[in-house]
Amino acid sequence: MNDGESARPEDGHRLHRRAELLATILLAVAAVATAWSSYQSARWSGVQANDYSGASAARIESTRAATEAGQQTQVDVLTFTQWVDAYARKEARLADFYFQRFRPEFKPAVEAWLATKPLRTPGAPASPFAMPRYRLATRAESQALLTKAEATAAGARQANQRSDNYVLAVVLFAAALFFAGISTKLTVPSQRLIVLSLGYVLFIGTAIWLATFPVTVSV
Repeated sequence: MNDGESARPEDGHRLHRRAELLATILLAVAAVATAWSSYQSARWSGVQANDYSGASAARIESTRAATEAGQQTQVDVLTFTQWVDAYARKEARLADFYFQRFRPEFKPAVEAWLATKPLRTPGAPASPFAMPRYRLATRAESQALLTKAEATAAGARQANQRSDNYVLAVVLFAAALFFAGISTKLTVPSQRLIVLSLGYVLFIGTAIWLATFPVTVSV
């Protein structure tokens, strides 16, 4: 009995030292993980801001191109109307004057439309503007910029979600740090191990989840 009783304090002391070591390790690694998560959250916030800025710039350029396309269409409509009017009044010189001044993007559509013989062909397109050959580079540019803006905005939303995920990881690691810290204040070995185990479970689970996150070092 004496040997058994004398061994118990030594076992308790050994358990205490192991708990201290485990708590120290958890405090260290959780602190590093918290710092890393905070850093990544800040970086993804920067990516989000840059993407939103890029999306805004692309939308502005898309609007500019769309406005220019609208103006070009108005010019085409006006010159075509004048040409049709001169043609109908059989003023050949005036009609030729307007025809020669069609914009380079518009003239192929007019020629394709005339080739359909619209005055004699039932079901022919009503005007050159209905022809597939009527294509404006500025309109295509506007659509391309709008598509780019939407894609960039989607990237910004994704970056925002990633930043939020890292913030949540910071909170979870902070909870693990709390459990590690509070375990050092407990004197009952079983209680210390329970609290410390909770901290390790929380830390390991969060670390596994964190391993699935994308990483960025962009500035």
